[in-house]
Amino acid sequence: MVFFGGQEGSERGLAELRGYWEALRVDGSLPARDRIDPRGMAGALDRCFLAERIAPGLARLRLAGSALCDLLGMELRGMPLSALFLPESRMRLAAALEPVFAAPAILDARVEGEGGWGRPALRARMVVLPLTGSEGAVDVALGAICLPSDTGRAPRRLDLGRAVHERLKAPVVAPAPAFAEAHRPWRAAPGRAHLRLVKNE
Repeated sequence: MVFFGGQEGSERGLAELRGYWEALRVDGSLPARDRIDPRGMAGALDRCFLAERIAPGLARLRLAGSALCDLLGMELRGMPLSALFLPESRMRLAAALEPVFAAPAILDARVEGEGGWGRPALRARMVVLPLTGSEGAVDVALGAICLPSDTGRAPRRLDLGRAVHERLKAPVVAPAPAFAEAHRPWRAAPGRAHLRLVKNE
């Protein structure tokens, strides 16, 4: 099986994408959608996609690389990510995709395509990385499907294989100054006493 640039090149492309995403993180926070620059992931750009969560387990493609469009033989912008997958895989895709936004987590999955006339068998890897949108919510994802250079006759749809999630730790947030002050013992305010001793003769 030959991946783009060979299997080694495929892994380099994913490593470049992951490295770029990691470089955009500040103190463990997730990268923002508006900070994504295609030049930072040039090695995997034609296999990359940007997807927006529209419902639990469902995401709409905002951008898709040329290799992904070639797989279906059409422009994918505006279509659900599930359009790339076989109908029988879509429930599993939804279950695998939702933790990316809800946890958040990184999704690393194997995908396959059955071979046939004019269609070589496909084996590839998909990685999906969470991003924050314009309002700070985790509702956008950057991903890539590292397909072979020759996917055969379009349209082709994929089957989702083993999926692994890497849950991300929440960023450490420093306490607000008002709550970070050292504890001070309570002292009564100066003034007249509120109690007096009454002496019985």
